[in-house]
Amino acid sequence: MSTDTLGEFESALAGQDVGCTHTEADGFADALADVVEPPAVGAPLDIDGVSLDGTGVVTSPTPRQLRDAETGVAQAGAGVAEYGTLVVQSDVGGTEPVSLFPPTHVAVLRASDVLPDVRAGLDWLAEEFAAGRDSAVLATGPSATADMGAPVLGAHGPKHVHVLLVTDR
Repeated sequence: MSTDTLGEFESALAGQDVGCTHTEADGFADALADVVEPPAVGAPLDIDGVSLDGTGVVTSPTPRQLRDAETGVAQAGAGVAEYGTLVVQSDVGGTEPVSLFPPTHVAVLRASDVLPDVRAGLDWLAEEFAAGRDSAVLATGPSATADMGAPVLGAHGPKHVHVLLVTDR
């Protein structure tokens, strides 16, 4: 993955009013603390050297904790640079509800998982589906609708999104 791809991803995120913070694994807890508004819930992360342990983020939240959370922290399986899209997969750790219910979603994404375009994203999804991981949400920016007149943020998901991009290579 090239620096151009990451630059395009960040530019597309900015165009959607989505913040992006680069971090190394050893700086993850501090970067997370800068963007989380408590109470926060999260799903387990599958990134070497990165964990929600000791961050104050509740993993395996109860339905009430999920409902009351201001921030949800969940790993995105991939990012699509062309549009600043995040691919959020459903899993037993609760990634999908944690990313969709709280008003703010902090997406944790490995830099190497940013794909250049939709074609690469669809190829990646085809591999995931073939491996039995066949449920995913493609989210571009905060949730919004305009079917009631003026645009409304957070109608079907988070009002705010921030990406923590973890350098892994």
